[in-house]
Amino acid sequence: MTMANSGFPTRLAFAQAQAIVREVASAQRLPPEQRAVTRTAGSVLAQDVIAPLALPPFANSAMDGFALRADDSGSGASLQLVGEQFAGLDAGLAIGPGQCVRITTGAPIPAGVDAVVMKEDVRVVDGRLHLAAAVAAGKHVRPAGEDVAVGDLLMRAGTRLSPAQASLAAAVGLAELPVSRRPTVAVFTSGDELRPPGQTLRAGEIHDSNGSLLLNLLLAEGLDPVAWPILPDDPARMRALLRDAGEAFDVVLTCGGVSAGEKDHLPGIVAELGAIHFWKVMMRPGMPVLFGRIGQAQVLGLPGNPVAVLASFLTFGRQLLRGLQGDDRGAPTAHARLTQALAKSHDRREFLRGQLLPGDDGVLRVRPHPATGSHRLRGAADSDALIVLPEQAHAWAAGDVLQVLPY
Repeated sequence: MTMANSGFPTRLAFAQAQAIVREVASAQRLPPEQRAVTRTAGSVLAQDVIAPLALPPFANSAMDGFALRADDSGSGASLQLVGEQFAGLDAGLAIGPGQCVRITTGAPIPAGVDAVVMKEDVRVVDGRLHLAAAVAAGKHVRPAGEDVAVGDLLMRAGTRLSPAQASLAAAVGLAELPVSRRPTVAVFTSGDELRPPGQTLRAGEIHDSNGSLLLNLLLAEGLDPVAWPILPDDPARMRALLRDAGEAFDVVLTCGGVSAGEKDHLPGIVAELGAIHFWKVMMRPGMPVLFGRIGQAQVLGLPGNPVAVLASFLTFGRQLLRGLQGDDRGAPTAHARLTQALAKSHDRREFLRGQLLPGDDGVLRVRPHPATGSHRLRGAADSDALIVLPEQAHAWAAGDVLQVLPY
């Protein structure tokens, strides 16, 4: 199939392509929804969260022990034990001079108390507490609002929520949080040569590994992707399947069929059914990557070689999926020192497989994998990051610092 329309950007610089993905995702932000705080980790916050409650909400004990007045303490002091305050309902106790109460961790501090002494540091004999040393005012007392004050900004919109942040929201009494709806994603692989894992192969056929790669990458993003049947090298059937997916999903991801071969039909079909945002990016591997739209769905067409799938998903797929949810940060990145020299002969951005190594000096290092072909999947499986070789530069020495994309 020939291209019906060539009025779209092609062979873009990597940064230009990322800017287009960012712009499209920003314009198509998914609507917010309320989600139980127990199910929000990995979701993107749609609104700022303001604390409706202080933490702690009341002054409480940091230890199991005895609550007392610091002025009454000292070496040899003896105090009258007048009650107990356990964690839970406030008993409304108050103490006067020379008195104390038994208290447990988290229990409300009784009126008149300004210190707590650990039970291991005292003796109790016949209802009296005997101290070996003075206790400073405030000792083992957690003041109300010490961690969070009412009205504090706890989290900003656009934050990808961690389990600890979900816990903080629960601690201030929020049962639900406003988060962006997670995008629905359809996953296609393409090619008459592909067969699902587990099926017997005939001569010339291979197992579909890209489907497993993409589905697991999406699951790691907290999404629930839908695997569609393998796209055949039949333009009419491809067109029908992609049209249906474009009407039902927020994002359609495809693998293969985006280059310039006799059976690379996808660019023409996307141009016919919708629009192309860009096609081909100055990167290696992944140069033929395509970004467009069919119906309501944004379509990201990834090349067929597995390392190209990995590189283009980590750089463009993550950016699109997170941007639709209001998170503009894209792929998590780090920096590491090379364990050996590297070189390239072209001006494109290149992604090499590598293994991250923690150094004894606290500096992260990355060891490049010797496999360079984008078809060599084992090199990706033996690695845990992509090393980013920037445009224009051509050589790096051992010890140079480069950006890495962990996966």
